[in-house]
Amino acid sequence: MQTKTIDFSKYSSFKIGGRHDVAILEDDFSEIENYFLIGSCNNTLLGNNPPSLMMLSKKYDYIKIEEGVLKIGAATPSGKIASFCKKHNIANFEFLSHLPGKLGGLVAMNAGLKEYEIFNALLYITTTAGEIHKENIEYGYRFTNIKRPILEAAFQLSFGFSQERVAMFQTMRANQPSTPSAGSCFKNPEGDYAGRLIEAVGLKGVMRGDICFSPQHANFLVNTNRGNFDDALWLIREAQRRVLERFTISLECEIVILEKGLLH
Repeated sequence: MQTKTIDFSKYSSFKIGGRHDVAILEDDFSEIENYFLIGSCNNTLLGNNPPSLMMLSKKYDYIKIEEGVLKIGAATPSGKIASFCKKHNIANFEFLSHLPGKLGGLVAMNAGLKEYEIFNALLYITTTAGEIHKENIEYGYRFTNIKRPILEAAFQLSFGFSQERVAMFQTMRANQPSTPSAGSCFKNPEGDYAGRLIEAVGLKGVMRGDICFSPQHANFLVNTNRGNFDDALWLIREAQRRVLERFTISLECEIVILEKGLLH
């Protein structure tokens, strides 16, 4: 496989990480077990000693309609999908206007806003091991059991793009900080909100180095200047410890931590 050197302090939305060689996945699937597949790193915290990394080639950046089915390559950015759907009056993807990432990652974590999720319109995915239909995938709130690299996803085609939904999603995201972050740090526990719990245990706005839980939204771990992995990880672990002690709730990371020995 060809490789590309990426400076993750510039590439990732969190602006944390060093320079690493990343393998480019195109047609040779023989060595993929040795790598962790990344996308645009919008929900990723890169460690000091990450696993071997791999990303899809631009071959998988496309959108097409075939026989009444919307097919999207897994390397396609969310903004491109949202623009395509607006141009062609396609419904059910309006939330992608305000949800960064590439399709493969969005599908792998069943990304969404409230009840609007990427799986709502999904028909099947194509992975390096072949097609998997929706009914054969375990999925839920920010979760799937997909283990193989996704190459393409096929969706039910519905028309009626809603500008009202776009405005609604924009309002929903208005309280989220623009400071570099990896998005929501933790999944919301059932019946509660991670941000409320983090604030309740006194961590909202608390700094560790240049990293803090945002004063604007406590569930966003933000990099205020030149933050590093160790400080980010300390705050994540401290939030989990305090919330567990006070509320007996185990906060589950929504951020993907890429560090050998901590990979999840």
